[in-house]
Amino acid sequence: MHVIDSHTGGMPTRVILSGWPDLADGPLADRAKQLGQDHLGFCRSILAAPRGQEGMVGALLVTPADESCVTGVIFFDADAVLGMCGHGTIGLAVTLAQIGQLSVGEHRIETPVGVVEITLHDAQTVTVKNIESRRVVADVALDVAGVGSVSGDVAFGGNWFYIVEPAPLPVRPDNIPALTEAAIAVRAAAIAAGLGGENGEPIDHVIFQDASDDPAVHSRNFVLCPDDTYDRSPCGTGSSARLACLAARGRLSPDTEIVQQSVIGSPYLLSYQPGQNGGVIPSITGAAHVMADSTLVFPETDPFLNGIPT
Repeated sequence: MHVIDSHTGGMPTRVILSGWPDLADGPLADRAKQLGQDHLGFCRSILAAPRGQEGMVGALLVTPADESCVTGVIFFDADAVLGMCGHGTIGLAVTLAQIGQLSVGEHRIETPVGVVEITLHDAQTVTVKNIESRRVVADVALDVAGVGSVSGDVAFGGNWFYIVEPAPLPVRPDNIPALTEAAIAVRAAAIAAGLGGENGEPIDHVIFQDASDDPAVHSRNFVLCPDDTYDRSPCGTGSSARLACLAARGRLSPDTEIVQQSVIGSPYLLSYQPGQNGGVIPSITGAAHVMADSTLVFPETDPFLNGIPT
């Protein structure tokens, strides 16, 4: 399997160029569903140790159903297929540029949740114009064992988020283990309470929002991903959902740029325009760096062929 690894603000992406089982043609949403139903074990073998690393997201290149797109992509982590991935899209664009398949300028990429537009500014810097994002429910309170009472918004930015503000703990690197434990408990409580999308989609990510001491930074966040790891970047789909909430509350005007930092300090430059259906069209600018160009092998005699259980 030919893969290229990059990181976006410290969050790794593994782009799969060849060697994947055939998912045939048809709508990307159907192919993503097939990936989740039939190949999650293989997903884990690619992303979990010893071949992968904690937090890594896979980007499977597929033929787009929309011929205006340069490629289709299905994102996944070690435990789930994702609707969309912002840091992964930035990493994908930089990877395709690295191998000569993408030039500086504007392009369209098809994902299972819709077409996103990207602008490759240079070899490392990419702006992603995401799908329309929206707040679904505001100010939902939960009592969480071991955490206490929290309040947050349910929002969609390509994945489903419960966004808690203020964070129950300071968003700092030394708090990452405690933030992870708290976010796992919050997500479990949100799912138990039936929070999620209009069609019953469950919460798959939790965001804790915190203030920043730096006047040039709007806020800091901690983001829990479906595989219980934290996002080293500020999370592109989470930032999209956050923009929808800020817009719905009248706390941010269209085209106003803000800096969102992750728990480790990685920045995204964010803004939005009004969407056609009452939500927002987010713009997320970040940088990625290619780390490796390699071939993965999967010998049947390997006792950890499917990854090391956690």
